[in-house]
Amino acid sequence: MRILITNDDGINAPGLEVLAEIAAEIAGPGGEVWTVAPAFEQSGVGHCISYTHPMMIAELGPRRFAAEGSPADCVLAGLYDVMPDARPDLVLSGVNRGNNAGENTLYSGTIGGAMEAALQGVPSIALSQFMGPDNAGLDDPFEAARVHGAGIVRALLDKGRWDAEHYRVFYNVNFPALPASAVKGHKVANQGFRAETRFGVEPHQSPSGRRFLWIKGGPQHVRAGDGSDINANLDGYIAITPMRADLTAHDLLEDLTARLA
Repeated sequence: MRILITNDDGINAPGLEVLAEIAAEIAGPGGEVWTVAPAFEQSGVGHCISYTHPMMIAELGPRRFAAEGSPADCVLAGLYDVMPDARPDLVLSGVNRGNNAGENTLYSGTIGGAMEAALQGVPSIALSQFMGPDNAGLDDPFEAARVHGAGIVRALLDKGRWDAEHYRVFYNVNFPALPASAVKGHKVANQGFRAETRFGVEPHQSPSGRRFLWIKGGPQHVRAGDGSDINANLDGYIAITPMRADLTAHDLLEDLTARLA
C-alpha cells in the first residue's frame, strides 16, 4: 500500500512522527509512506488552498517533502507533483496536537487535508489527539494515538464505507486525552457543538503602540449533545465521525422550496 501523510502542525511536529509510524504499520513491509507536510505550522487554515500565489516545495529526504502551503496544498502537491505516476491508496492527515471535534472541525487544517484527498477521489482519514491534564504531562502525550491509531485505521479500511460519490466520505478520528491503557474503546459519533465555546479575539498593544489582535479559542472540555464526538472523547472513547464536504442543509430543501413557491 502507498500512503501519503500530511498535517497542519508542520513538517517537524511530533504528531507527524506518530502518524508516520501508524502509516508504516498499515503500509506493511512492501509498502511506501510518502510525506508532504507544511514547512511551517498551518493550524486553523481549514480547507484553504494557495490559489493566488505559488508555493515552494523542497525534498528533505527520501519520500519526505516540505511545502510552503496549507495541508490541502500539500495533498495537491503530493498527488500531482511528488507522486504523479502512481497515486496513493490512502491519505492520512495528522496526528494533530489538540482535538478536531465539534466546531473545531470547521477550522481545522488537518480536516482540510483529508477533505481535499476525498475531493480528489482518494480515501482519507484525519487523526487528532485531544490534550488535557491526563495526558499533557506524559512522556508521550500522543500515546493514545500512537498505540491505537493503526488499529482504528485498519478497522476503517476493512469495514468502513468507501463510496464513489461526488462528495466522497472521509473519516475524522479523535483520540481522548488519556494514557493509551485508559482508553475504553471507540464510538461512532456525530460532529458535536460546544454551545458556550467560540473563537474570539484578544487585543494587545505592542511596545511601539500598534494594536494587534490574537485569535483565541474557548474551553475545550465542555460537553456537547448525546452521541457527539466531543462527549465520546470526554467519556474516554476514540471518536470516529464519517464526513462529507457537501455543506447543503438537505433537511431544509423541501421546506424552503415550499416557502418560496
